[in-house]
Amino acid sequence: MTELAWISSAISAARPQAMGALLRYFRDLDTAEEAFQDACLRALKNWPQNGPPRDPAAWLIFVGRNSGIDAVRKRAKQAPMPEEDQISDLDDAESDIAERLDGAHYRDDILRLLFICCHPDLPATQQIAVALRIVSGLTVKQIARAFLVGESAMEQRITRAKARIADAGVPFETPGAVERSERLAAVAAMVYLIFNEGYSTNSGEAPARAPLCEEAIRLARLLLRLFQTEPEIMGLTALLLLQHARAPARFDPDGEIVLLEDQDRGLWSRKMIDEGLALVDKALRHRKPGPYQVQAAIAALHARAEKAEDTDWVEIDLLYGLLEQMQPSPVITLNRAVAVSKIRGPEAALAMIEPLEERLSGYFHFFGLKGGLLMQLDRGEEARVAFDRAIALANTAAEAAHIRMHIDRLMKDGAVRVPAKKAN
Repeated sequence: MTELAWISSAISAARPQAMGALLRYFRDLDTAEEAFQDACLRALKNWPQNGPPRDPAAWLIFVGRNSGIDAVRKRAKQAPMPEEDQISDLDDAESDIAERLDGAHYRDDILRLLFICCHPDLPATQQIAVALRIVSGLTVKQIARAFLVGESAMEQRITRAKARIADAGVPFETPGAVERSERLAAVAAMVYLIFNEGYSTNSGEAPARAPLCEEAIRLARLLLRLFQTEPEIMGLTALLLLQHARAPARFDPDGEIVLLEDQDRGLWSRKMIDEGLALVDKALRHRKPGPYQVQAAIAALHARAEKAEDTDWVEIDLLYGLLEQMQPSPVITLNRAVAVSKIRGPEAALAMIEPLEERLSGYFHFFGLKGGLLMQLDRGEEARVAFDRAIALANTAAEAAHIRMHIDRLMKDGAVRVPAKKAN
């Protein structure tokens, strides 16, 4: 990994903890964000020269806090900047803060930040969007992609949410037990989307983006500690563990995507799988099914299959049917179509997804699946059109390369004619 990539990865992983601590200090979102951004700029200048700090989060918190205090003092014209020895001797201060990161304040900082962003004064979509922006630092483009909306619409959504938090005078305190329960669904959704942003990557970016997956799992475990009897939080945690367990097998040595059915299951993390399966079983015993539990149950069926051909696609189809009832969505139907193709064949699956094309016209996975089904039906020319559209919509280089592999196969098999060259 390049030096810049390492710094970017470290900052991304440290952001939730640093932002949570800075918000506790300043009790103002804009001030906390400005302080964090200034700390990041100083990190880009300092870390390449002096080497990586022992604890990036502690470093960013300390430098950001001093920067924020300086900015507040300048605005208020109350006091001079801190003494030079207070802000230049980073090693000692960093060690002190690093030791305190395991204390109660720092353990609670991220959850406090999450619950503030997910305040009930905000519509659910704004809660999740602003939390993704503030807590995880995702770009507007990344958040818009997760919500399948345009960038300008998402920009407006985030701006309105931040303004509403400021206008409402939201208290920057950890909510009580009743408020936490009311906001839990929005917080869980935000954690899930953070995980997906880390999971949806290519092999070259995987080391830098993995901290997002790990952070989401850590947050889910923290939520589970707060809500120990909540089956949906058990399901969420299990889902993230079972998905992340497959990370070592998702790309081949050349960086190409390896589909689930072709993955070397010996590379899957058995420790994560065992923890996830235990949580799935525990959640289902409560007999209060929810969307995260259903998704975790689907992931568990894949994890329990020793070989791809052992996968219980009939049960997966039934579970996706249940999920469609709970959360009607074209993406869920698209995923169900994969199970249908395994049970009733590609033609049935194609008939199932064709009505979704208008709603998923900007979704890479729709055209990737459509092209794959058409290829199975020996409709090469149509498959090529679908694959070309998928490449245009690819989010990562690995996704585009995977689709090109299918096109190359069509060309090799003669399913697609090569256009004749025009005469000069």
